[in-house]
Amino acid sequence: FETEVGLETTLKRPIINTRDEPHADPEKYRRLHVIVGDANMSEVSNYLKCGTMAIVLSMIEDDFIDRDLSLDSPVVSYRRVSRDLACRETMRMKDGRSLSAVDLQREILDLAHRYYREREHEPWVDDVMARWGSVLDRLAADPMSLERELDWVIKRHIIENYMAKHGCDWSDSRVAMIDLQYHDIRPSKGLYYKLEESDAVERLTTEDEVTKAIYDPPKDTRAYFRGMCLQKYSDEVVSASWDSVIFDLKEGPLKKIFMLEPLRGTEAHVRQLFDESPSAGDLLRNLGKPSGDF
Repeated sequence: FETEVGLETTLKRPIINTRDEPHADPEKYRRLHVIVGDANMSEVSNYLKCGTMAIVLSMIEDDFIDRDLSLDSPVVSYRRVSRDLACRETMRMKDGRSLSAVDLQREILDLAHRYYREREHEPWVDDVMARWGSVLDRLAADPMSLERELDWVIKRHIIENYMAKHGCDWSDSRVAMIDLQYHDIRPSKGLYYKLEESDAVERLTTEDEVTKAIYDPPKDTRAYFRGMCLQKYSDEVVSASWDSVIFDLKEGPLKKIFMLEPLRGTEAHVRQLFDESPSAGDLLRNLGKPSGDF
């Protein structure tokens, strides 16, 4: 990473991308696009990444964080921490303190426990915080004990085993290839999937659950509306994106339905609409607006 925020995602890569693409009503929403975890493969890493972010955003939205937890130089700190395999490197904070990444996360986790102590919350919150605390404890004591859970530890483990077996070192081009091939998202090529097949990494889902998620969208967001359109009217759907579905009814211009509210279009909201709309034309007529806000 080269800068804290920016419009690009590849050149002069930023920690946070600020491109104005809310994929929703631009008068109400903005998208927070944090791209530092794009390459995660581990289910545990992804679960913690999304779960901890949701927790931190909730605290920010409620103005709960009562101290400055900003890094003095985020890009420099990220680079230093990324090279610290013992998790001991410290980062300079804007308030003058020097904290390790583990210590900083412990402070945030303590705030999260305080925040949720007197607030109603979903069961996943407790699970994320428990796993988060466990991971921090093990990072402080022995990072390599997480060789089944965190991507960087998993990858280090397989690379070190490869080097020991083949008598090479970190400068070997084959090691660089392993480094990249670990993240290949093609199941037949990616090294992570080979580890998954051999039960060498921890999973939080089953293959059946993954397959079901591919075909059955969540029922409590606009994804339900989009998914039902694709299931019922696939021959007439020209395109489906985050915030719209476009239909070709073979007569007249293409028809677009906007989905600008992420939490509308749920099963509770539109199940009856689909039951009463055997065709895409029926759906558009029942909506009463062939090309308008959904």
